[in-house]
Amino acid sequence: MKFFFIGERELLLAFELVGVSGTIAVNRDEALEAFSRVTGKGAGAGSLPVEERPKVLIITEEVALMLENEVVQWQMGAQFPLIVEVPGIRGHISGKKSLTDSIREAIGIQV
Repeated sequence: MKFFFIGERELLLAFELVGVSGTIAVNRDEALEAFSRVTGKGAGAGSLPVEERPKVLIITEEVALMLENEVVQWQMGAQFPLIVEVPGIRGHISGKKSLTDSIREAIGIQV
């Protein structure tokens, strides 16, 4: 299964150590360009061919906030890649639900 990461340089280096490629995004323009290229949403010359697109897109919470509307629209379409948010280099953003919190809420039990 192919993974791709969009976020800060330090986290990209960590993901690359385990074989996950990605790109650095420090502002909305960079994040949107990378998101469009990976998902094929922009359908521009820089978009990846369907067979080369990742099945899982890992983005930091900061990138998710920059691309909030695009991410929600993509998830509502139930398409690949699956988008997974991880905390950024500064840690979890306060007030944002973690994956564990979402699971607890969905199934009603503590994990």
